Amino acid sequence: MRPSQRQLDQLRDIKLTRQYTKHAEGSVLVEFGDTKVICTASVEESVPRFLKGSGTGWVTAEYGMLPRSTGSRMDREAARGKQSGRTQEIQRLIGRSLRAALDMKLLGENTIKLDCDVIQADGGTRTASITGGCVALYDAVNFLLAKKAIKQNPIKQLIGSVSVGMYQGVPVLDLDYAEDSTAQTDMNVVMNEAGRFIEVQGTAEDGDYDFEQLQQMIALAQKGIAELVVKQKQVLGLL
Repeated sequence: MRPSQRQLDQLRDIKLTRQYTKHAEGSVLVEFGDTKVICTASVEESVPRFLKGSGTGWVTAEYGMLPRSTGSRMDREAARGKQSGRTQEIQRLIGRSLRAALDMKLLGENTIKLDCDVIQADGGTRTASITGGCVALYDAVNFLLAKKAIKQNPIKQLIGSVSVGMYQGVPVLDLDYAEDSTAQTDMNVVMNEAGRFIEVQGTAEDGDYDFEQLQQMIALAQKGIAELVVKQKQVLGLL
C-alpha cells in the first residue's frame, strides 16, 4: 500500500489555476497534491545574440525553491552566490521540454522566459513545473497573438510530465516525497499530447531494474501524462 493510499496508477490531485499573478503574460499555480509551483511566463521582444537576425524565437526557463518550501529552511541560492547543479539541470530540462511545444520560426524573434518557483515541495517539482509551465506558455503565446506581435499561432502541441518509479519493488505513478525519498528507481518522463517522448530520465537509486519493470514504468507514465494533458486542455478551454 502506498503511503498516500493511492492506487499504483493513480495521480495525486492535480490543479492548474490560470492567471494566478497580475503582471506576467502567462501565470499558473500548479498543484500535484502537496507540491505547489508558481509558473510565470514573461515575453521579451528580443532573442539571445546567437539567434539575432534568424527570425527564430526562443523559450528558456529558470527554476528555484523558496527557502521554506521543504521541511527545514534552506538558504536562497542568490545568497550563496551560485546555483546548485540540481537547479541548473532542472531548469535546462524545463526549457528543453517546453521548446518542444512551439514552432520557433512562427514565434519570430521573441523570447518567452518561464520562471518556476516552488512554494511547497512534496516530490515531483520538475514534472509539475513542466506541466504547469506549458499552460503559462500557452497564455503568453495568446498575449503575443492578441497584440499582433506574431501572425500565426506557434503552438504545435501540449507537453506534460510525470514521475514514475519502483517503490517497495512495485512500479508506481507520480511519486510524492514519502515514496521518492525511499524509491529504488526514480524516473521523470516528458511527453507530448500525441503520446510521443520528449525526454526520459531514469536512475536506479538502490539496486537495479529489468526491462519488464522499465516497460511497466513507461506504461504508467503514458497513462499519467495522457490524464495531465486532459487537465491542461480543460483549464485552457480546449475541451
